[in-house]
Amino acid sequence: MTYDFDKVINRRGTDSEKWDILAPNELPMWVADMDFEVAQPIRDAIQKRLDQGVYGYSFIPDRWAESYINWWRNRHQYTMEADWLIFSTGVIPSMSSIVRKLTTPAEKVVFLTPVYNIFYNSVLNNGRVVSECQLIPQEDGTYAINWEDLEKRMADPQASMMFLCNPHNPTGRIWTREELERIGQLAEKYSVIVVSDEIHCDLTDPGTNYVPFGSVSETCRRVSVTCIAPTKCFNIAGLHTSAICVPDPVLRHRVNRGLNTDECAEPNVFAIDAAVAAFNEGGEWLDQMRAYVAENKALVRNFVAREIPELRVCSGPATYLLWMDGRSLRNVGRGAKMQQAMIAGAAVGGNAVGAADAGAGGNLLVAGESDASGNLLVAGESDVQEQDHNYGSKAPLADYIREKTGLFLSNGEQYGKGGAFHLRMNLACPGSIVEDGLKRLKAGVEAWVAE
Repeated sequence: MTYDFDKVINRRGTDSEKWDILAPNELPMWVADMDFEVAQPIRDAIQKRLDQGVYGYSFIPDRWAESYINWWRNRHQYTMEADWLIFSTGVIPSMSSIVRKLTTPAEKVVFLTPVYNIFYNSVLNNGRVVSECQLIPQEDGTYAINWEDLEKRMADPQASMMFLCNPHNPTGRIWTREELERIGQLAEKYSVIVVSDEIHCDLTDPGTNYVPFGSVSETCRRVSVTCIAPTKCFNIAGLHTSAICVPDPVLRHRVNRGLNTDECAEPNVFAIDAAVAAFNEGGEWLDQMRAYVAENKALVRNFVAREIPELRVCSGPATYLLWMDGRSLRNVGRGAKMQQAMIAGAAVGGNAVGAADAGAGGNLLVAGESDASGNLLVAGESDVQEQDHNYGSKAPLADYIREKTGLFLSNGEQYGKGGAFHLRMNLACPGSIVEDGLKRLKAGVEAWVAE
């Protein structure tokens, strides 16, 4: 079956989180929510259950675990066992539950940043502490792990857990087998549990694949809790269906007790049928969607390189989210005006934007930090405990583009250290929407530079 991903679906007026929080002229390309119709086999499965007319309690049948096992064995060359799998209502509820069950208040959870913003909420809202290991930007636009810093953070006696985003959101990095093996070795050495969020695992560019953390070695299996789901890659997040894979029996028991205590281990009436249909019959749709999104990515990369040289695309081959670096705009146009105003405020009031100091080059440093060039650092680079990691957090570049053009992108500040003056753009939408977004993006950057 051939699917039509060019079809524009009007989602306004449907209580859509993505579309209905906006003004009429705004264009949402932010939250990781597709604008494509769901694969027909999934819709058929839901319709069949809907037509039954009775929506009572459901249990977890064997076919649910079998669908996960078959998919990971065939797609990712990783054979899980049915006993390893636990149903959960979602990846983030699971991770929050795991934090509460397997760590104690004030203990530290290690992140590789910039990283998915809700990770912070799962840790901070539960009274734990985030320990940020900032990824190192490379000349080719990719990111590398700072191994010295990571080991230092994992060796901290207060560090008891690591949240791993595999593949990585927002940078699109696919971690190599060697990198994952090294993380597993450090985790075992320092008694750290690795909670691997692999919800984006099937959203890789055609011809590329990710490596499941638990597949790498016996060590990785022993120290790991892996969160997986069909929701992101098949666009069924609203159905609240996911799984947790825990090979180690003792660890699995503890995770299972936490999920049941928190009441997030029971399916709604559509959750099982939708997941089974996705994994058993959705492969054709998924592959067509991945190819379509890859074309959208190529369109944006070419357009940005040609028309918006102030930005730099620095995304890897995973997710349908494109990560863009706008740090060159910090000292240009509106950025220069902001810097001048902040320095003036620091001179008059003694500080500005919290713990501000003038750098050797006259540039403003926030919370005592600067980049290698001594340029202005703003929200997102200071202490993680003081930051707002919700979608509405303030960010000068993203907020400016939205105000000027109506284009709503995810701001990099909410993803923690290394995210300031970056933008995340959702490309799981029809090409006509992407083209509209690019026109707005160009207009917004031009206005920033000219101001």
